[in-house]
Order: sequence, then C-alpha cells, then structure tokens
Amino acid sequence: MYPDQNSKSAALYRRALEVLPGGNSRTAAFKDPYPIYAVRGDGAYYWDADGNRLFDMINNQSSLVHGHSHPRIVEAVKSQVEKLTSVCAPTELEIDLAEELCRRVRSIERVSFCNSGSEAVLFAIRAARAFTGRDGIAKVEGCYHGNLDSVEISVFPKPAVWGPDDAPASVGEGLGIPARALEDTLVLPFNRVDAARALIEENASRLACILVDPAPPRMGFMEATDDFLHMLRETATRHGILLIFDEVFAFRQSYHGAQGRRGVDADLTAMGKLIGGGLPIGATAGRADVLACFDPRGGAKAGHAGTFNAHPLSMAAGSAALSMLTPQSFAHLDALGERTRNGLRAALSDAGLPGVVNGVGSLFSMIIGSETKVSNIRDIAFALSTPRADGRTPLALAQDFGRRMINMGVIFAAPSLYILSTAMTDAHIDEFLAKARQALRDLAAA
Repeated sequence: MYPDQNSKSAALYRRALEVLPGGNSRTAAFKDPYPIYAVRGDGAYYWDADGNRLFDMINNQSSLVHGHSHPRIVEAVKSQVEKLTSVCAPTELEIDLAEELCRRVRSIERVSFCNSGSEAVLFAIRAARAFTGRDGIAKVEGCYHGNLDSVEISVFPKPAVWGPDDAPASVGEGLGIPARALEDTLVLPFNRVDAARALIEENASRLACILVDPAPPRMGFMEATDDFLHMLRETATRHGILLIFDEVFAFRQSYHGAQGRRGVDADLTAMGKLIGGGLPIGATAGRADVLACFDPRGGAKAGHAGTFNAHPLSMAAGSAALSMLTPQSFAHLDALGERTRNGLRAALSDAGLPGVVNGVGSLFSMIIGSETKVSNIRDIAFALSTPRADGRTPLALAQDFGRRMINMGVIFAAPSLYILSTAMTDAHIDEFLAKARQALRDLAAA
C-alpha cells in the first residue's frame, strides 16, 4: 500500500535526500511523502522498485505518445547507438525529422533542433527578438512555457498579487526571477479578447512576440477560444509582432498539430516531447526568414549552440515515433480521450460528487468536488482551494483520489491530469474507469 515507509521507493528517497535537493531533480516527478521510483516500462504500464505494476496515465508528461519501450522505437535507438551515439557533426537523421515536421505543419518552413521544450521556447523568443529588434514579450496568464526567466511568470499566481482580471500583473514563479524579466514580460488574460487586444496594442511598439499555448496544461488543457487565437494572429500581424505557438504538448492535438486543428498559422512554433519518441528533444520551427537569424553562413545573427542539439539517438527515436503517429493513430487517441472524459463525468455523477472534466484529444483533467465553472487559471485556483461543506477542498480530494488510484495500480499527473498513449485500448480505459468509479464512491463516503 502507498505510502509505505518500509518500501524500496521510500528507502531510495531517503538516499536521494542525502545528495539531491529535496531528493529531487525534477519537480514534476515529486510526490509527497515520497515519489514512486520506476524500474522498467512496457506499453501502457511501468513497474516500480517494489515490483508493483502501474497503469501509466502520465506518459512522461506526454513525451511517450506510444507508451513505454515501443519495439520500433527501441529498434531505431538500438540500431543507431551501435553506429554512432553523438558527434560534433550533422547527420541525415536530422534532415529526415525536420522534413517530416515541415510536411505536417503548414507554417513550418525551417526547423532548428535543441534538447527540450524549454530550450525551444528560449530560441523562439531569441529569434523573435533578433528579427524584430524589440525586447518585450507577451504571454498568457496560466500558461507554462518552461524554465526561462522571461516565461516563468504568472503561471499559477496567487490572488493577493495577480492584479486585475483585465490587466494581470507580471508575477514571478518563486524567487530567482529578475525584475528586468518581469518588466519585459506583458501578461495577457486568457480568453478575454478585448482586454488582451487592448494590452497588446498599448505595448505593441516594444513587443517582439506573443507566446501562447492553445490548451495550457496548468489550466487542465482548457482550450483557448477561436476568437482569442484569431485575435492574437490578427493583432500580431498588424503590429509586426511574431506569434509563437507552444506546441510542446499541443502537437498531440492532430496530425497537423494544434495549428492544423485550429486553423491558425504561427510565425514560430516551439516543439518537444513526443517528437523525440521519449528521448530528450526540442525544436524551434517556423518561417524561413525568421529562423535565418540562426543561419551560420556569413555569421549567425543570434546564437544557437548546444552540444547535444539534433542528437542522433533523439532524431532516430523521433522519426520512428512520428512514422507511427498516423491520422488513424490520432483518431484512436481522440476516441480513447472522449471515452475517458465521458466515463469520468459519469463516475462523478454516480458518486454524487460535483466536478469538472476538461481537455482535448488524449489530454484532459478532472477537478473533483467543485461546482465552480472554470474558464481561466484564476477560476481553477479558487475551485481547487474553496472548502466544501465537509471541510475538504477539491485539491485535498484530488490528492486523496490519487493515493486511492495508486493503490489500485493507476498513476496520473498531480493534481489530476491524464495523458494517454497509443498503447492503450478500450479495455484499458474501461478497467481504469471501473477503478475510478470505485475510488470516487469511496471518496464520497469517506
């Protein structure tokens, strides 16, 4: 049973505390009172240090779109590692993966690889600044874009400091964000078309780019409205500002990515996660004239260095993963996602619990115990923290639900994010929903 301080995971965590800050190198993998240590994975499951099998609805924050250790990806990596691991030279694999991304997304004319989604955002902003000659950026409140100073701002701000609804304050996510970054970053209200447009136009002369995730994970994959996205595109074009889509998660939305699904072309796109087949990867992609700032012929206007950029193993794994990510694969994922969302709504109703289930395709979330209609990060903050009549908050309910599900062999991202893989079937989802129904009933009765 979890938690169990006599478990191997608990013992490993005690060792980790002696050499890692808080026993941790990755905050998303932390769990209180201790994280569960993984040993091996296969398809829709992974096994922990104690031999427990867990149905994986995290899939490494969406990078494992085909689940764990897919044979074709394993073979691609094995074949490549026997030839060449890393080298200070380009490989044909880099061209292959770039060509595939250009084929899939209409707005992509050039691709420059790096090592993570965070780096992809960093280089997209750098390219925008180099191209426009401006320093300022605009981002949307509640959107996470990695650990760059300029964007780790107003991701999940607290009510006391988040400012007016129609003009959010720039709030650093913890200490270490310099004041200059706060000054350079304009924060836009999510899905408030008129207010966001007014802020952009007021600051247009200093803005190099507008950065947006069309279905932000921190907002439970709630979608940006068509009106909001089209306003960003039109306003950016009119003022010579570059529009950047963060598709690190959102590329999962369709064969042609979020842009293809939503009918909005970005100037630049930040990519990562699934395009590496489970290995570290990032890509800054988009207009040829903008990405020309990284062209080394005659001296690049902006730096784009990186020892492991376009790593041969990541290129091989990514090409293998994308070759299997067909329109039929997306149809399968979308159907599984809809089956699960509808099933969770029914399970909440059966348990007599209010709740909200949001999401798109294979990405979704659930807030248990709240009747609040959520439309932005502020609504979510209130929904999670407002006590019910029994004194429990929806956040506490989510944590309790998560522990119950772990003990039934299911794990998902805190507080309640779910990410599917093509390794899953209707039978997997039905088994998950049966366990969720039981856990929700027990939660309601506790």
